[in-house]
Amino acid sequence: MHYYQVAVSGQGYHGKEALTYVSQAIYPLGCIVVVPLRSHQVLGIVVAKTTKPRISVKEIVSLVIDKPLPSNSLRLFDWLKAYYPATLGSITGLFLPNGLSSNSTPVTSVGQAPRSTTKLPPLTEDQTRALHTIRTSKSSTSLLHGETGTGKTRVYLELAQESLKDGKSVLLLTPEIGLTSPLAKILENSLSSRIIVLHSNLTPKQRRELWLEILYSATPLVLIGPRSALFAPIKQLGLVVVDEAHDSAYKQEQAPRYHALRVASKLAELHMARLVFGTATPLISEYYLATQKGVPIVRMQELATSSQHAAPEIRVVDATNREEYGQDPYLSTTFLKAVKQALHDKSQSLVFLNRRGTARLVLCQNCGWQALCPNCDLPLTYHGDKHIMQCHTCGYHQDIVLNCPACGSVDIIFRSIGTKALVATLRKVFPEARIERFDADNAKVERFESNFEAVQRGEIDILVGTQLLIKGHDLPKLGLVGVVAADSSLYFPDYTADEQTYQLLSQVLGRVGRGHRQGAAVIQTYHPEGASLLAAINKNWDSFYAQQLEERKQFLFPPFYHVMKLSCGRKSSQSAQKASLDLLEKLKSTKGLVFSGPSPAFIEHRQGLYHWQIIVKAKRRGDLISLLSQLPANWSYDLDPTNLL
Repeated sequence: MHYYQVAVSGQGYHGKEALTYVSQAIYPLGCIVVVPLRSHQVLGIVVAKTTKPRISVKEIVSLVIDKPLPSNSLRLFDWLKAYYPATLGSITGLFLPNGLSSNSTPVTSVGQAPRSTTKLPPLTEDQTRALHTIRTSKSSTSLLHGETGTGKTRVYLELAQESLKDGKSVLLLTPEIGLTSPLAKILENSLSSRIIVLHSNLTPKQRRELWLEILYSATPLVLIGPRSALFAPIKQLGLVVVDEAHDSAYKQEQAPRYHALRVASKLAELHMARLVFGTATPLISEYYLATQKGVPIVRMQELATSSQHAAPEIRVVDATNREEYGQDPYLSTTFLKAVKQALHDKSQSLVFLNRRGTARLVLCQNCGWQALCPNCDLPLTYHGDKHIMQCHTCGYHQDIVLNCPACGSVDIIFRSIGTKALVATLRKVFPEARIERFDADNAKVERFESNFEAVQRGEIDILVGTQLLIKGHDLPKLGLVGVVAADSSLYFPDYTADEQTYQLLSQVLGRVGRGHRQGAAVIQTYHPEGASLLAAINKNWDSFYAQQLEERKQFLFPPFYHVMKLSCGRKSSQSAQKASLDLLEKLKSTKGLVFSGPSPAFIEHRQGLYHWQIIVKAKRRGDLISLLSQLPANWSYDLDPTNLL
């Protein structure tokens, strides 16, 4: 008989160590098996051979597939356990696709035959310099700091060709699923190798078959996907690219709470692969770390598309000047005139709003009652097309109210505006225009990725949407961008608020002025002299970075301190507060740690519980990991959170 340690998969296993099983068969490390766990059968990875334990153990049920995971996947698994402590079931689940079974067999690759490719455009001087720096650097990691429109993707393509020529695969990460399809089409036109797009919007069968193809592939391939693609069983990586590396979507918000940038760094190290972080707006912490570690920061500012057009005209509208809002309470006269001009010039307009729905708040003007989610205490969002009010945190929804439940008044108003109301307003003002909304509420056929080619062809005149519209897309017909509420991200009480505002505005402004046509922008703001706004408009990264770095040093925030957020949820706010005070009293004497709080979470009441939190800071990350052993079982933690809300 042979005894094995098996890392079992699934949220149902909350242990931190592998379990021991027995089998008459001999299994190699990394093979995937089915094992019994309580009354269920689950997938697991054989991670070690061991000796017979003193207690009786259960038997391995079956071998799933005959090919074990690559050795570097197992090394990444071991590193992840130590760097982002979490339950073993949640960590193992990252490495295995849903629906894998003993009936799973590798699928013969489609598209392996050589494709005809188009000739790549010549490199700009900026791109040539960037490639030279990346190729000749002693560091295998580079931070490609390229303004929007400078052609970072062209640099990726050149590096990908070199990796594939050397017989090594390529991994390109994008922050959003919607960005994978446009990127895949660019690569398919330029590279003859197999291109695989892997993400959660695929059916379980599709994901399983692609995962198996990657595992069994004997030739180099190109894998594109969001952060989950990091755990695909890819072999012999030569290049890892993290595009839009500043994006908060690279942080996993459920256990294990990993950050894709750190995992990508480790994966590239294990494969001895080249690693490129590409972004127009680097994270303050990442930029600082690059300077400290000697990672080359490759600057690109020259537009990839040569242009005879002048720089975009940027007009800032002071939202406190209500004379600007005589025609509409949310869209200024300056902006509406600009849209009218764009329609006349047969250019597209993009209207950006960082929120969803038709209205943010539902209020009674008579007594002040507000429609709130009974589970989360959050304002319900009114959706005019469905005539419902919905909570976007827990999913609760109810019909709209006609009478105030507190005072009986019929004077109910829908305050603030969402993307759906913006579309309705624009259709009234511009009835001849083709207007479409793109946000997270779209059905599958309505999503931006499903309509990307139509947008590029100019079949839509006005695009209304949220953040997914401004991430990395090149829209040649776009001539105008409008920001309805440039200050919205500044209102969040978090140390990253200025950084997020700078990123959003830079990304929005970067959609125009890319060389295709004359561009313009209208920014509506209550703070026309705001530092983040002015820095984004003037592309003054250096002064913005220096100012942000000084503030973070003063208040002990990253990159000068590592941070961990401890959270608890209780039936009442008082019990959550008491639990937090008790834990703080227990921990506060620990040397080398700085504590903030306890305080209510930014969204205190959600999913029926009241949440309080404690912020812990340390100069050494290991001190935060050591603290985890003292946490009560009903507390959660987030190492390296992207915000402290």
